[in-house]
Amino acid sequence: MRVAKFILLAASLLTSRLPAAAQDYTRFVDPLIGSQGLGRVFVGPTAPFGMVKPSPDCTSSPNSGWLPEPTPVTGFAQVHVSGTGGGPKYGNILLMPFSGPLALGDKSAHRQAEHVELGYYRAQLAQPTIKVEITASPKVSFYRLAYPQGQPKALQIDAGFFLGEQPEPDGREAQQFVGSEVEVVSPTEVRGYSRIRGGWNNGRAYTVYFAAVFDAPMAEFATWKGKQLHLGQKLQADSGEKTGALLRFANGAGDTLKVKVGISFLSAARASENVRAEIPGWNFAQVLGQLRERWNALLSRAELGADTPLAQQKLFYTGLYHTMLMPVDRTGENPLWNGPMPYYDDFYAIWDTYRTSNPLITLLAPQREVAIVNALLDIYKHDGYLPEARSGNANGRTQGGSNAEVLIADAYVKNLPGIDYRLGLEAMLKDATVPPGGNEEQEGRGGLLAYNKLGYVPYGVDRAGNRTLDYAYDDYCISVVAKGLGQQPLYEQYRRQANNWQNLWRADYKNHGATGFIMPRDAAGQWLDTIPFGNSVRQHPTFVYTPLTRENPWYVCHWCAYFYEATSWEYSLSVPHQVPALIAKSGGPAAFRARLDTLFEKKFYNVANEPSFLTPSLYHWLGRPDLSSQRIRQIISQSYNTTPTGLPGNDDSGAMSSWLAFQMMGLYPNAGQPYYLLNAPLVHQTTLRLADGKDFKITARNLSATNCYVKSARLNGRPLRQAWLSHQALMQGGELVFEMAAQPGSWGTQVLPPAAE
Repeated sequence: MRVAKFILLAASLLTSRLPAAAQDYTRFVDPLIGSQGLGRVFVGPTAPFGMVKPSPDCTSSPNSGWLPEPTPVTGFAQVHVSGTGGGPKYGNILLMPFSGPLALGDKSAHRQAEHVELGYYRAQLAQPTIKVEITASPKVSFYRLAYPQGQPKALQIDAGFFLGEQPEPDGREAQQFVGSEVEVVSPTEVRGYSRIRGGWNNGRAYTVYFAAVFDAPMAEFATWKGKQLHLGQKLQADSGEKTGALLRFANGAGDTLKVKVGISFLSAARASENVRAEIPGWNFAQVLGQLRERWNALLSRAELGADTPLAQQKLFYTGLYHTMLMPVDRTGENPLWNGPMPYYDDFYAIWDTYRTSNPLITLLAPQREVAIVNALLDIYKHDGYLPEARSGNANGRTQGGSNAEVLIADAYVKNLPGIDYRLGLEAMLKDATVPPGGNEEQEGRGGLLAYNKLGYVPYGVDRAGNRTLDYAYDDYCISVVAKGLGQQPLYEQYRRQANNWQNLWRADYKNHGATGFIMPRDAAGQWLDTIPFGNSVRQHPTFVYTPLTRENPWYVCHWCAYFYEATSWEYSLSVPHQVPALIAKSGGPAAFRARLDTLFEKKFYNVANEPSFLTPSLYHWLGRPDLSSQRIRQIISQSYNTTPTGLPGNDDSGAMSSWLAFQMMGLYPNAGQPYYLLNAPLVHQTTLRLADGKDFKITARNLSATNCYVKSARLNGRPLRQAWLSHQALMQGGELVFEMAAQPGSWGTQVLPPAAE
């Protein structure tokens, strides 16, 4: 099916012709879970995959904008990301209510009684007390501001504010100001834009246009450019300086001001049109209700049993919610090219999301995943490469492989319709054969020529270890699609290249009782026991490299390490397509079990690093799914909870959250392959409402704190002896029943998970 004929509307993606949910699942979502510590999730209201993400900005430093008290609020920006590490992005178009004269100066305020729930934010600003409430539609933020009785109602709009500003010019991963503009176009509307470049992906300049519309006319206004305030001047045109507006509104019958802020990536006029199209009236409660209906339509596609404890319901549905925040649906808002295809931005990054976030979207909202994959292919057609990450309409950065290939393969093996898979194969082959040149952090495969010549990325190329592992799996994904499309020579070539991880497997290396590790190797084929430290041409200092070495920040920059964000102990187990070969190279089943036990017991394992997501389930290939379930339960009990610090690491666009959601159901995907590993569920029952009207129910009978092992399983009444289930079987609907017991039985011990063909 040609993608040119495939046009999806955002509304149909949300409803998918499913009946309205009878229950309110939004009440189980707590946006504050993971908001503090490492999680960095966005806390404000937003639509599923929505363009606007309004929330407090507390200084210009945090990635999500939000920090808890006692940090005061600088204002409320309209665009944010969720759960990201590295340098900040966005934080554009800052609104700040105040009550006082129209004068420049710090208007930050402390918060009281801050309250956050799905689709709604509320706080009381101190000195003077101004109540701020926020909800949203996909492209419009909606504010309801209550001022002190008899005090002036004033508002600051700052088009020059953004997150990640640093004093030094061109700071790596910092955002840099390019330009801004503000104009008072009527007594009830202000328009303008914010143009910023850089940020986490070191991207080109992007422009966020806005239109702020008010339910009361201004009585007085001033605009500024740089440090100069101009009373009554309507326009501050872009001259490379920061601009903004100070507005005072006439006192009316009440002391409430409502503000709708539409955004667009095309024009300020388009932003104004978005306001009229999405929120034509001023009924705050109605807009909030519509937003929650959108979310409920998605959340209701996974229904937990009524007896599920509240804490588990909060963890699960918040996990689903986090997964649906990004990437961002900007269909119809692409400033780079026109066309009928969906457009998505803020892939942050596919290296993080391909393992669990995208498979969860595929399961709960397959039409949405089709749109996402088609957007990736459209970006390839116009920009020349599939993104590995993308933000602000610019590709970058590549943390490891070219992992959009996994999304294409995952869609293919799960039979998602409406995707031009021949175009997909073409895009995958571009990644695998044409070096990107120049900035290899932007897209494509860094070190490609060496990889294709040597069969591995040699030491000296940044992230050579994890790039080799990623490229081997990406090549496997190419082979899957090539075979399905009848391209036998391509299949055979890339199936061979899928073995390339073995070229960095140092078979004789021993560490903590384990044998064989992915280790540094130079272009001449020599294994490296010591690594150069620094750039001295006289002394040539070195350091010893071991499977537990963490080079950053002691020896090299964060982006320059041999392994990105982990050690060889973790990465040497990241071979999702050839687990039987990995077991054999580790010395066989007994040695491999000992290796896994050592990894967990000595705390070498880190669930916050996505390449380790599959690792707890590797016991499945030893015929011991009970041990997989045991490890998973331990990880969750130690690393996840319902507090603001309840995520073990950066949520990374829902990666940490979707891993948890899958494990709670008792399913785990091996992305790019058409099956799910089955583990002991953490909840008694889950019903998946599939897109074609069928249901798939997972029931854990006699589940308790002690009965936490699967004794046996039945699929649609028939014994299921294997600890894995094909995607096709799941999509046919039915019921999977686990019989739980205090001790493991023989279930899953004989028929092991599939090996890659």
